[in-house]
Order: sequence, then structure tokens, then C-alpha cells
Amino acid sequence: MKKNDIIKLSVTDISEDGSGIGRYNNMVVFCRGMLPSEVGEVKIIKVTKSYCVGKLLNLEKVSAQRIDPPCCENFAKGCGGCTFCHLSYSAQLEYKKQRVTDCIQRIGGFGDISIVTKPIIPSEFTQGYRNKSIYPFAEANGVICGFYAPASHRVIPILPSDVCGLENSLSAKIRQFTTEFAIKNNISVYNEETGKGFLRALMIRTNSTATKAMTVIIINCKNIPDWANLYAAELTAETSDVASVYVCLNTKNTNVVLSGDMHLLLGEETIIDNIGNFDGAPSFEISPLSFYQVNPAQTARLYDAVYNALPAEITNASSKTLIYDIYCGIGTIGLYLLSRLKNSNISLVGVEYVSSAVENAKKNAACNGFSSQAEFLCGDASLVTPTVISKYGKPSLIVLDPPRKGCDASLIETVLSAEADCIIYVSCNPSTLARDMKLLCADKYVCTSIQPVDMFPQSSHVETVVCLMREK
Repeated sequence: MKKNDIIKLSVTDISEDGSGIGRYNNMVVFCRGMLPSEVGEVKIIKVTKSYCVGKLLNLEKVSAQRIDPPCCENFAKGCGGCTFCHLSYSAQLEYKKQRVTDCIQRIGGFGDISIVTKPIIPSEFTQGYRNKSIYPFAEANGVICGFYAPASHRVIPILPSDVCGLENSLSAKIRQFTTEFAIKNNISVYNEETGKGFLRALMIRTNSTATKAMTVIIINCKNIPDWANLYAAELTAETSDVASVYVCLNTKNTNVVLSGDMHLLLGEETIIDNIGNFDGAPSFEISPLSFYQVNPAQTARLYDAVYNALPAEITNASSKTLIYDIYCGIGTIGLYLLSRLKNSNISLVGVEYVSSAVENAKKNAACNGFSSQAEFLCGDASLVTPTVISKYGKPSLIVLDPPRKGCDASLIETVLSAEADCIIYVSCNPSTLARDMKLLCADKYVCTSIQPVDMFPQSSHVETVVCLMREK
């Protein structure tokens, strides 16, 4: 097979990036926009030794699970913000649950896990649910702003007439104002090849009701330009819903967008959000670099899944009980648990690498009335956790909520040495979850529940809450 060949492809599976997967002459072919059971005419646009990439020309057989992408025309233009919006939501949920199962069985080496695997928790909202978006800028006959096409740095613009299926209305308003401001003031766009130009990206965070926003404009500059202060003034005059305006001075040749000096131009240092609808539901301060789940309505369901996985010894603790929250961020999971448990016998120690998040966590503990029950330490989890165990002793529960890469092997060893009665692992990556479960369950722990949670409709991503109990 060679480039520009036109073939008839039958698709049998779908990849994480939403590409249909089929075989032609014993060669794997990926084709974006196709679904399992579909047959189409495909043009080969890339050939490697192990696979090919095709472009769909014409569908000859259409899947019963195919839907028109809701409220969004950019998917057909190649926008990578969504990957599954042409797939029915029920089929998205089935794919995600099956992916969790496949990874745990194949990578983790577990047998039949159907007995401990619960039905996936669907998202309350499938559109407009994101409270955080990062939009790159580009130059295309003027300033454009949108999302990257898959596996590229080609920006697909969100035009004034477009309705993005991911962003909420406040984010859309700020994004459009920022683009128009850049055009009106002739502000240049950063060029990755030359290193010249100002505008790199725009980050917007909103609270769960989309009534307050934090805006961070990322620019290639060593000092704050005058137009940045003008932008902050005009943006906050345009909408009083903007509580914070930051500029991030990022002059590095890097793909890490928020890698630079952060300066508050106008407004509050943080925005505040609430999680949960029960009496005493906690509130949280969020700073620009803090990790915070992007689907606010679903976050409470995710944390309820953690709470529901707790053993009775913790929910009914009548004596001193210790919880370690590793990769605690701004303290959301640990403080949510304390808020639901309402038990003064339970204390919490959190570990987090980002110093600003630790400061947020301490403030969040104080404003929610848990200063005497919660402590937060800053540092790399692999390095700090041994010190935590030495200082505070054996915990009843360890909560692990690592980034996509999962836990370092050294941290797994430290967690095992703590001999906690229960480990609850919250994962955004089924592959690394399965790898770490294999190590944790090698001799001391047994998996008692697996709860998939859909936090990211229209994408392949899935969260999973796993409960591991120490064998007595």
C-alpha cells in the first residue's frame, strides 16, 4: 500500500483519538471519523512500516451508533477538541467501561472482574460542561483562536458564528472578546519556528455555575506590555463575571503552555467553587496552576464514588483514624471526604507537588472548618510520602489520585510499606491504573470494587475509582 491509494475499508474498532481501526491487505489502517461496523472509501495519506492513516472520502455503510455532532460544526473541519461526538452517548459509555475492563485484565493480569465492576456513572451534562479550556492562537489572515487538530499544532478556529460543544457560554464570550481585542490592537501571534510574536494561548477557568471566570493570557514576552493592562481593563468592563485576569510570561521553547511567570493584572487571586449539594458541602479556592476537575457537575459524583467505596471502619470511625491524600492538589478529595464524614476522629494529611496548590489546600481546610483535622505538605510524592509515614504513622486509608503517568515504582513500594487497611486509587488513565494495580495486588491487597465514571463526554477519557483492601 502506498500514499494516495484509494481503498475500501471495513472498521472493526475505534482508537482513543476517535479514529476507526480496520485492516486492508494485513495492514492496520486508522481513519478519523469512522466507527466500528462502518465501511467506506478511504484515501491513504500516510504510510509507515506498521500502519497507515487514511482520510474518509465516502461512507458506504453507516453505523447505527453514528449521530450528527451536536451543536458543533468544527468536528468535521478537523478540530481535536472532541473525538467521540459522532458516536452516540450510550456507545461512548460502553466503549469507556470496556476499555477499563480490557486494561485491567490485559495489563494488570486480573481475571474476570465483572463481579467487582460497577456500571459506569454517566455525566449529567454531555455538552458545554467544561469549566477550563486552553485555546491556542494562530495566524491565518489575521488572529484566530480555537483548538488544535489531532496530533498537530494546526489551530482550527472557533468562529463568531460557531457554537463549541465543550465550552460554556461565559468561556465563549471571553474567548471571542480576546480574539477581537487582538485583531483590533494588531497584536502579533507567537510563531513556534521563529520564536517571534506575542500571543501563545488563552486559558479560561470558570466556577461550576459559569458566573465567575479566571482568565490567563499567555504571551511570549519578558515584561508585561502596556496592551496587557488595557486588555484586562477592557475585558472586566465588558463583563463583570471576570473575577481575575492574569498574564503568563512564557518565553520558553516549550509545549507546556503555563510554563512561565504568572502576574495578576486585575481582580482576585483565586476563584471559589463549591462541590456537592449536601449540607456542609465544601468550597474551594482555585489558582491558575491548581488542578481542578473540568466537569463540575460530575466531580461530586466522582468524589461520591470515592466516599461510597470507603470501608465501614472509616465511615463509622469511633477512634483516631488517619487518611493520606497523595497527589491532593488543592485538597478537593480529602476535604470532600471530611465534609461528608463529619467525624472529628478522622484526620487528613495531603501531599502535593505544586506549591500554590498546597497554599490553596491550607486555605480550603481553614475556610471549611478543618484546620485542626487537615495538614498539607509540599513536595514530590515519591520523596515526601516516606517522611509523612515516618512522622504521622500508619494510615487507615490512602487515596491516590496521580497524573496520567500513574505512580512511580518507588511510591508504590512506600504505599505498600505503610500497610494501610484500604487504598482508593482514582485514575484518569486505565493503562497506568492497571499497571499499578498489578503491583499493589501482588501480595497484600485485593480489589473489591471498580467504578468507572465518565468525566469527559465526547472524548475517550474515563475516570476510574478502584478500592483495594489489605488482606488480613
